[in-house]
Amino acid sequence: MLDMYDFEGDIWLCHSFRGQCYNFTAFQPAINTLREVEAFLRENPTEIVTIIIEDYVHTPKGLINLFTNAGLDKYWFPVSKMPKKGEDWPTVTEMVQENNRLVVFTSIASKEAEEGIAYQWKYLLENEAGDPGVKPGSCPSRKESKPLNSKSASLILMNYFPTYPVETEACKEHSTPLAQMVGTCYKAAGNVVPNFLAVNFYMRSDGGGVFDAVDRMNGQTCGCSTVTACQAGAPFGSCKNVTLPNVSPVTNTAGSTSPLSNTGGSFTGSVQFSKSASTIQSSNSFVLFLFLSISSSIFIILWIQ
Repeated sequence: MLDMYDFEGDIWLCHSFRGQCYNFTAFQPAINTLREVEAFLRENPTEIVTIIIEDYVHTPKGLINLFTNAGLDKYWFPVSKMPKKGEDWPTVTEMVQENNRLVVFTSIASKEAEEGIAYQWKYLLENEAGDPGVKPGSCPSRKESKPLNSKSASLILMNYFPTYPVETEACKEHSTPLAQMVGTCYKAAGNVVPNFLAVNFYMRSDGGGVFDAVDRMNGQTCGCSTVTACQAGAPFGSCKNVTLPNVSPVTNTAGSTSPLSNTGGSFTGSVQFSKSASTIQSSNSFVLFLFLSISSSIFIILWIQ
């Protein structure tokens, strides 16, 4: 999740306001970070990266030229392959085989036709960021997004961080409240697990924290309470015995068990990870990305199962 601006004759990463980057809000030229992404993809040939750009770049062809100059065009997942009406995405295995391992979205609609960069609100659903996104029992859609239960898009980003981040508060935010909110947003999305999870101070927790939450969410792809219990090639629901972090079971407002509970089960009703109602049998059919932010600086860790 990167904010990009025109600044000093170049494109910079900048966390700013009113569409203008300033010296005191600028971080560094965006190509520095994109070259790190290129190095990561080159050194890790089975990994996939998604970049979601809050776009304030007005230079014609500025973004696509930036990605090309960073050497990322060879990994580009083309817009022409993206599901337009909420259909299934390719599996991780298929994306790796085709080397389409970089998925990029922009917040400016016109750039899809002009530069071949996907317009995020056509493909991505999202709940409110900031304080509205951490209100217990509520998971409202962001105003730019279609409703979370819309079937016209097949990716869901769950924001979970307060408007004003406080590092010491993140410990409790990433324990039971995070588990509860995953369950709440799961219900709000029509019993679909989020693909993306955005948090602040990702290493702060009172227990398993964000990493445990991601493991449990990924575990649903094979019918297990955590991804570490999944067994390659085994039937859905065939799980290894593993020791889970001590997280108390929680319930959402509808009374169903949260996907992060220790009870082994999971959601009320059938689990659906895409438009298709069929049961997921392979752990490579679902991609869960964890976007991690520290205050105004955003870092990305990818978990692909």
